[in-house]
Amino acid sequence: MDKLQHRKQVSKLIYDRTPMDLAELAVAEAVRMKPLPGNRTATCVTAEGWADASKLTWEVRANSRQHYRRCRKRSFLCFRWGRCADNAVRSYKYSPLTFLPLTLFEQFHRVANIYFLLMVVMQSVPAISSLRWYTTAIPLILVLMVRGLKDLASDLARRKSDSQINSQSCDVLDSQRFCTVMWKDLCVGDVVRVHKNQIIPADLLLLCSSEHYSLCYVETADIDGETNLKYRQALSITHNELTSEPSEKGLADFDGVAFCEEPNHRLYTFRGYLRWRGEDHVLNNEHILLRGTVLRNTEFAYGLAVYAGADSKILRNCGKLRVKLTHVDRLLNKVVIGIFVFVLLLSFFMAIGHGVFESQVARDAPALSALTPNGDFIYSAFLTFWSYVIVLSPLIPMALYITFDVVHVVHSLFINWDVEMRWEKNDSPARARNTSLNEQLGQVGHLLSDKTGTLTQNHLLFRQCCIAGRIYGDASISVEETQQMDLSWNPFASGQLFMSAPELVQQLKARRCPFSKEFFTALALCHTVMPERSKEGIAYKASSPDEEALVGAARDLGWVFHSRTRDNLTVLELGVTREYRVLAHLEFTSQRRRMSVLVREPGGGLKLYCKGADMVILERLLSGCPCLEDTERALESFAQACLRTLCVAVRGVPEELWEGWSKILTQAETMATSERDSTLETLYEDMECDLLTVLNTKAMLCTHMQLLGATAIEDRLQEGVPETIEMLRKAGLKIWVLTGDKTETAVNIGYFSKLLDPDTSLLEGQELREILHSADPGYSVSKARQADAWCVNKEMVWAKTALVISGPELAEFDKEPGIGAKLMGLAAQCQSVLCCRVTPGQKADIVQLIRKHSSSITLAIGDGANDVNMIKTAHIGVGIAGVEGGQAVQNADFSLAQFRFLQRLLLVHGRWSYRRISFFLLYFIHKTCNFALVNIWFSFFNGFSAQSMYENWFIAMYTAMYTSFPIQLFALFEQDVSAEGSLRCPELYKVGPRHQLFNPLTIAAMLAQTLFTSLVFFFIPYGVFHDSPLDYQTMAVTVSMAAIFCVDAEIVLLTRYWTLFNAIFLCISFSFFFSVTRLTQQPRLFLLAPDDYFFVGVSEKAFADPLVWLTALLAGWTAALPALIAFTVNIIISGPDKHRVHTISTPQLTEFRSKVKRIDSGRRSPRATSRTAGKGDVITSGTARHRGEPLLEDKLTADNGAIDLKMMPRDRRLPPLPPREPKPCEARV
Repeated sequence: MDKLQHRKQVSKLIYDRTPMDLAELAVAEAVRMKPLPGNRTATCVTAEGWADASKLTWEVRANSRQHYRRCRKRSFLCFRWGRCADNAVRSYKYSPLTFLPLTLFEQFHRVANIYFLLMVVMQSVPAISSLRWYTTAIPLILVLMVRGLKDLASDLARRKSDSQINSQSCDVLDSQRFCTVMWKDLCVGDVVRVHKNQIIPADLLLLCSSEHYSLCYVETADIDGETNLKYRQALSITHNELTSEPSEKGLADFDGVAFCEEPNHRLYTFRGYLRWRGEDHVLNNEHILLRGTVLRNTEFAYGLAVYAGADSKILRNCGKLRVKLTHVDRLLNKVVIGIFVFVLLLSFFMAIGHGVFESQVARDAPALSALTPNGDFIYSAFLTFWSYVIVLSPLIPMALYITFDVVHVVHSLFINWDVEMRWEKNDSPARARNTSLNEQLGQVGHLLSDKTGTLTQNHLLFRQCCIAGRIYGDASISVEETQQMDLSWNPFASGQLFMSAPELVQQLKARRCPFSKEFFTALALCHTVMPERSKEGIAYKASSPDEEALVGAARDLGWVFHSRTRDNLTVLELGVTREYRVLAHLEFTSQRRRMSVLVREPGGGLKLYCKGADMVILERLLSGCPCLEDTERALESFAQACLRTLCVAVRGVPEELWEGWSKILTQAETMATSERDSTLETLYEDMECDLLTVLNTKAMLCTHMQLLGATAIEDRLQEGVPETIEMLRKAGLKIWVLTGDKTETAVNIGYFSKLLDPDTSLLEGQELREILHSADPGYSVSKARQADAWCVNKEMVWAKTALVISGPELAEFDKEPGIGAKLMGLAAQCQSVLCCRVTPGQKADIVQLIRKHSSSITLAIGDGANDVNMIKTAHIGVGIAGVEGGQAVQNADFSLAQFRFLQRLLLVHGRWSYRRISFFLLYFIHKTCNFALVNIWFSFFNGFSAQSMYENWFIAMYTAMYTSFPIQLFALFEQDVSAEGSLRCPELYKVGPRHQLFNPLTIAAMLAQTLFTSLVFFFIPYGVFHDSPLDYQTMAVTVSMAAIFCVDAEIVLLTRYWTLFNAIFLCISFSFFFSVTRLTQQPRLFLLAPDDYFFVGVSEKAFADPLVWLTALLAGWTAALPALIAFTVNIIISGPDKHRVHTISTPQLTEFRSKVKRIDSGRRSPRATSRTAGKGDVITSGTARHRGEPLLEDKLTADNGAIDLKMMPRDRRLPPLPPREPKPCEARV
């Protein structure tokens, strides 16, 4: 009994070693004062003796519902009181009482809204008001209403979701019986009963369960994305006392008090102790059931609510997401700031002009001098300055931001609705989780991709293994051609073992090789897999596909992992049941890159089984280890075949050594967290090192680690990966692959995925160091290559060179100042970059390095938890919904089911969005500024009096109604090239990464055109009406008509993809101007409000005068002349046969098949290609017609993205795609 208790202590201590990883095995009970083997005693670990006991200030009394109801947190307005949160989720922000003040408070955090509110206030001051207050108030109210309604709709959706969560039911103990209550009514201190497959309603301290030793199994997929089951276990004291008489009375009499940390966000740590019946029992994370996890494989479990609602760990982690600003957003903010400064400068100069006019001209005219306040022209100029700030306020586009938000949301919906990016196998659509990054998808310059599960399927097959230096299996034979071995003698065989090694089977059945026995014993024991038994047999739940493949292979070959309990693992070895006592479990982490399990065999011996990355295991072997050279050669051949490798080793542990380790483990229990982790890390290194000098092959008992062999697992490329990478490379993206695999494996995957061309040379190792450490920054080719590069251009040399860097080299370069910039300069010249043996932290560092030394937009794509840092660091994060859980998707901005959908996300949606939004912003600013600048030219003829050129209602309606709908529909539906054309000609994408459509130059050109347009708007009507009887008001209506004609003509010239909505709303906006103008200039309205409707009957006469129409048409079309000239020149230059992506009706299907021919045939692996060579789906677009596609911005040259399809080689011309009628359910984007 003492030994059993001792092993329970050590098991608990080992698990507590890695609180940042959810342990797969449950922790045994707390260390108590009990005799240990060898007549030793352990220090009593009590709350008083614990170093961190002073921090345990959160007290939870069991069955004290009334007490915690009184302590519940409450609030009223800004007042808060109470200590414990209730269990209700409140993610909504508004209530009927707080909606209006809160939404206004949030919206006036925007500087633009505050600016326009000040304009409304200033317009209400008669001394400086040059416009009526409603000219700014109406657009401001519309903007606030639209955004407020948008926020309200989102909040109502959150409130509905909260209601669904809060109304879920759970069983709570009340007066010696369990009652069903809603989640929101649960309190801290309640005893809760959870049934199988139910979600845990709060953070619970596990008291007991229906399983032996009060074990229970939980699924944490909603917390950490891991789909494997995890152990949780109750304290032995609560297990023994509360399950001896399993009744409600025993639970109702439970009066324990839990002391623990204050509520915090740390999911993987819990520190506390349970005080019951005068004794303290240490608690940690293995005794806690977190809210949001699901109870599995356990009929029921009882728990004490420790943290509820907002205090629970999962809700403490629901922080605000970091807002990502796009390049367009940042540039737009600078433009708006520039416009604001321009308004102030113009107002200042106009005020000076007014002061000069008042002092030099008005004083000689009695009628004018009488208008000067108190005859003080300086004071008059001061008032005029503020009047001009009001007059020129329309220069700042008020409605731009809200329209921008709506466009972003709709673009995101188009991504969600795109059936071409839906994976039919599991009905997984693409999802835009961040609605503000759409246009940035069209500007990506660097693509950083994980390999496993992102480029590959992550559906792993056990293909080969090396045992004692001998290789079994042949990976050169495809899976489909592999002859199945006769495993009928094994009732547990799954039929999914695609390895042909009959000699290995015979060897195992005859029990001739002890190495083979130990090898498969290690695979059956060293893992975190959970077995699930059903009528069909045993199914394994694993945290990674690697473990599932390894344990499954051991099962098929006769080593069946059968069951797991708190302390035991049961394995059926060729039909013989063997039970192993688990003493310690050293888990896999991204830093350790290995895992180990220490077990006691049925015969009483102690062994440590270890598996991990070959680099980590081999460096822990002692020199002279048998079969080391043969195993290294096998690893090399596995890597050349693009197989994933792991090394397996075993170590015999003498009882004396184990007792020494256990003493250190016992002492570590009372240490502070940081000191304890350091001590255990040193101990683990000692347990897993010094791998063999002397081996007793008979008993397989050694005092050092013995290398048993290596495994080789195949992970084939996903469908369409080579074609996608080739297309993205043509689009100009620099592709980096970041992986933890061996260099040889990554390089071979690079060739088969078309990341590397067959004639690509690799720059790595010493040659790379020479270049990075050379004194000449322009050093382009190393001395080793100068002999081969004498006859070619330097750029051509680098175009066929790929950079290969390992994780240790990155760590080495990181310590040297200046190397990062050189490395980025070198990588920019190379074809692609492969980073091998990198850790998750290094992946994020690489993204940060690119962002630091380049202005390029980065996109990171991955599928696992180890990719989260990289995804969050990049400008855009894309998560693949694979088999490694959901953490990558949960932290990503966009989610895809397959890597191949990335081509459509970037080349179609990204390019469309970038082009739409770029022209939308340029046009919106242009149309807003051109009509407002007319007031400047008018000022030279009105004595700089800040009189407005327009009617008040025209100013209020121009941006919000008269010109808003056509450009909004353009921003939603415009397509210069169809989806098929964008995919056929990926070079069109290069416009985005080069920022050719929205940059300071295009903005300056737009502002110059705006200046010209405003001059035309004013001076053509002024020249026509100068000697005519028409008055100022008629001229104002004429200028308004010219502005409407101009902006409508420009949107017609700009639009290439016409839909019914575009045509209808263009006509509505055009007619809306004439109808509203006639309405606001009615004489009856003048009688009601003379100050607001002083254009009495002007439009009635102006609209009937041919001179007004001719003048407005002349001014409008002259102002639109630059756009017309650009449109015409573009057609002439592009021509009917050049720079155009044709849609040919001849049917020809595209196959997703890799056609790369490798130079080194020794490294070729047919398994590293697409899983199937099927026919790709044909991509369709909308039914409306395209005009002259592509035109202005797609006139590319050889260096800036030129595409002359006539000049392209015949074999590179665009393949035709067959026409296809869209399905009724498809969204036409």
